[in-house]
Amino acid sequence: MKRLGIVNQKGGVGKTTTAVNLATYLALLDRRVLLVDLDPQANATSGLGVAPSPPDAGTAAVLLEGAEPAAQTVHLESYGLDLLPAGEGLVAAAAELLDDPFRLRTRLAGVEAGYDFVLFDAPPSLGPLTINVLAAAEGLIVPLQTEYYALEGIARLVETVEKVRGALNPGLRILGIVLTMYDGRTLLSQQVEQNAREHFGDRVFWTVIPRNVRLSEAPSYGEPIAKYAPTSAGAQAYGRLAAEVMRRVEKA
Repeated sequence: MKRLGIVNQKGGVGKTTTAVNLATYLALLDRRVLLVDLDPQANATSGLGVAPSPPDAGTAAVLLEGAEPAAQTVHLESYGLDLLPAGEGLVAAAAELLDDPFRLRTRLAGVEAGYDFVLFDAPPSLGPLTINVLAAAEGLIVPLQTEYYALEGIARLVETVEKVRGALNPGLRILGIVLTMYDGRTLLSQQVEQNAREHFGDRVFWTVIPRNVRLSEAPSYGEPIAKYAPTSAGAQAYGRLAAEVMRRVEKA
């Protein structure tokens, strides 16, 4: 299992933060990592200090024009990982992918052999780009913000995953659900964690990502937390999550 989608149809739950920092820490564990930004907002791209790609470049060029992924990839020497950047061109790609759920998987088929992990940062929706991620991925990592109504959103996503598994990708599975923006001082966070673990069992990662100021600040500096604040609680949590992801992948 090397193709992992970071998905949640709800925005603001720490999805891109998880994608950027998980990719960085997997690379720091000496794994060859490609992060594919599939969100037209390009937050994963800018979060790594890379300018959003023009409409005829990056992920959009790969999906729309059949450009070679390697030619569109940016190598980030400081972090030891590769990025396929996003930009506004993905808006047009979303429309074209309505009837082609396998475009992403097909266009990246020749690339994945060069990596230990290919991570997809999906947009916060269940539109064509996210369906392409679900059709391409082998495992999913689902960020779950510890707030009211969060579990209802996950339930809808699980229903979608089951439909995709039946129609497009029989091997798809949820590798794990990661609790984000957790504040152990509040009863709400504690209750959401308890409910998630009761409902989803061992599919919930033991690692919990805390609500952390440094994690919120890092994207504005174009740096992952491993560089911006490597000793912060958020950095330590994502380091533990990367190790836990690796253990789960090895078992899978």
